Amino acid sequence: MKKPYIICHMMISLDGRIDCAMTEHLPGVDDYYQTLEALSVPTTVTGRVTAQLEMALPGTFQAKDPTPVGREAFSKKAGAPGYEIVVDTHGRLLWPDAGEAEKPLLILTSQQAPREYLADLDSRSISWIAVGEERIDLARAAEILAAEFGVERMAIVGGSAINTSFLDAGLLDEVSILIGAGIDGRGGMPAVFDSLPMSHPVIPLRLTDVQKFNSGAVWLRYSVPQ
Repeated sequence: MKKPYIICHMMISLDGRIDCAMTEHLPGVDDYYQTLEALSVPTTVTGRVTAQLEMALPGTFQAKDPTPVGREAFSKKAGAPGYEIVVDTHGRLLWPDAGEAEKPLLILTSQQAPREYLADLDSRSISWIAVGEERIDLARAAEILAAEFGVERMAIVGGSAINTSFLDAGLLDEVSILIGAGIDGRGGMPAVFDSLPMSHPVIPLRLTDVQKFNSGAVWLRYSVPQ
């Protein structure tokens, strides 16, 4: 399978938490963007929850006709060196019309997304991919991203659910973690990877690089054996 080189890149507290409202106060938060740039990943992938908090318009899409697209399909509205990919399984997030952004938006849904939703994205000149009958087929999506959109390298930048989905699908080539010099300590906060079954085996990694910053942050890079 031809796919992009995929990196999970996250900033965490010393106790492994990734809550955005917390990490933005960690010493070393500015180093996060420096390390992301150093990875040379023009395409980034964000999960629905994070996108709803930080990127999308308020509210959810209400289809008058909920008929799903029901087949694999894609619509390429812009060619670019990189894309801002948002994973939205059922097609619920609201977006403004596409502008002249350096990184065009690309929405990734399952085949359960309403045709009406995908037509709305088309009307806004927003690219999309619909793959997977019930859940998004991430492996097939990766193939389409490589073959049709020219994506060679991309970073998964959270949250926990989308990080874990790519890990569980065996699609990650690298895990890149910036540990900020601080502790969260609150209960119930999300981790980089979470919610796999209790029977799931440990996934071994190979340390490839360590870098320390003046802020006290430490950058760890691991390859994921295939």
